[in-house]
Amino acid sequence: MSPTAAWQRVRSLLPGRADLRAVRRNPRRDLLAGLTVAIVALPLALGFGVSSGLGAEAGLATAVVAGALAAVFGGSNVQVSGPTGAMTVVLVPIAAAHGVSGVLTVGLIAGIILVGLAVARAGRFMSYIPASVVEGFTLGIACVIGLQQVPNALGAEVDGDHVLTLTWEAIRAFAQDPDWAAVSVALAVAVVMLVGARWRPRAPFSILAIIAVTIVVELAGVSVTPIGDLPSGLPAPSLGFVDLAALPALLPSAFAVAALAALESLLSASVADGMTVGQKHDPDRELFGQGLANLAAPLFGGVPATGAIARTAVNVRAGAGSRLASLTHAAVLAVIVFAAAPLVSAIPLAALAGVLLATAVRMVEVGSVKAMARATRSDGVVLVSTAVATVALDLIYAVLLGMLMAGALALRSIARQARLDQVDLSGDLPGATTDEEHALLAEHIVAYRIDGPLFFAAAHRFLLELPDVTTVSALVLRMSRVSTIDASGALVLKDAIEKLERRGIAVYVSGIRDGHHKPLEVLGVITRLAADGRVFATTPEAIAAARAHLHDNGTFPVAAPPRERA
Repeated sequence: MSPTAAWQRVRSLLPGRADLRAVRRNPRRDLLAGLTVAIVALPLALGFGVSSGLGAEAGLATAVVAGALAAVFGGSNVQVSGPTGAMTVVLVPIAAAHGVSGVLTVGLIAGIILVGLAVARAGRFMSYIPASVVEGFTLGIACVIGLQQVPNALGAEVDGDHVLTLTWEAIRAFAQDPDWAAVSVALAVAVVMLVGARWRPRAPFSILAIIAVTIVVELAGVSVTPIGDLPSGLPAPSLGFVDLAALPALLPSAFAVAALAALESLLSASVADGMTVGQKHDPDRELFGQGLANLAAPLFGGVPATGAIARTAVNVRAGAGSRLASLTHAAVLAVIVFAAAPLVSAIPLAALAGVLLATAVRMVEVGSVKAMARATRSDGVVLVSTAVATVALDLIYAVLLGMLMAGALALRSIARQARLDQVDLSGDLPGATTDEEHALLAEHIVAYRIDGPLFFAAAHRFLLELPDVTTVSALVLRMSRVSTIDASGALVLKDAIEKLERRGIAVYVSGIRDGHHKPLEVLGVITRLAADGRVFATTPEAIAAARAHLHDNGTFPVAAPPRERA
């Protein structure tokens, strides 16, 4: 790539005049939308920071730093970025194995990977992920987020390296020493959020519920574990957490985080496009923005970030039309970090658990899940398998498993569409001048038509039936309806033709589509047939050649030339 082309590529990923024009269009509406999103995002940022294992301050730092950078450099005008539940699921085992420095290093490397993906224009490939995988992925994430909150909701301090283990240990600890105050706080917040969302969907019931239970806990003197002391501001940027010796061990986790950040961000941006009129995100710019956000967030102690579907939806519903709304959200959270840290420190952990429990419930669109599961049996299998793998394994393996299953089931479905049918030649035997000769030609010449794909998943199923044809002298293969052909299909076809010819049956081929000649010629399927003059553009030509061949070998007497009309 020339320097000029490289600069043009980089320039296409940077903000332009169109972004500035959008910001100027309706700033008041965007400012109000950003304030609304910040109120919703505050408890989520705190909760996901705590769940990740790095603390509430890490969640706030991510929401401020990553939220601002992704708003400026991302590919969507209305996307809101920050810590998310899906990312938390991936970070918990990293934090357990490598500590805080491991999580920060993974975020930094993931940012570099995302920028590389953006420059390589990889954003468009995310659209190939099947809807059933995305639905199962979302369902599984919701289950994991809910299970992660069980220890804090029960007021139990337990250790474990997997969400199922943590949940079980928390239940055992609660059974031995129940903490009904924590349970009451968590349930109160979750119920207020779920009921309030049905009554007034736009009202910020999460922050209202947190404020209410925090006041009640303080006034009643109830013993409930709080978030703890938060720093009054962001720490100075630093690279001191990077451990070069640990980089090889962290690379697989970094690729997993980058893949998840790309997947969730582009999915969220697509959802935002569907909720708006005239908005269309740039997938490569979105990857670039998320890459810069994840490069910067670890420098301030933040966890890896992605586009957040729930907060983006709130942003759109609040009337956002430009990046100013997402920037306002980050600015408001920054003010809270600097001005209200002591107040935020008093919030009970159980209250944040209630927020995330309600968030997990609201993530699951029951109607959508039912519709997807009932659409086809394959979609249902992929959805359930992806969801179960998300809970039992991890998110990246779950997505890979879901895509592999979806691909295998799709191939099976396509392969079943391929058919090999015998064609009736009663009206398609040129040169037959009498009924007797017509019957004789039909007895010795047979034609088969291949419909659909001729590829590895389908070819063996029906082409091996051809060598069983033994009672004819010539066989015509009609290939005009072959939709695609690969090396496996070509080789199976070659094998079938060779077996037919060893039985003395002359094979003729007709109707090969443009683009299908190359694999057939390279693998020697039709090279010899073409040299012998047995490859034709149309079926009547092939049948005429087969008839001439039968006359030449004495199967039929030489026919008299047709009479000329007067």
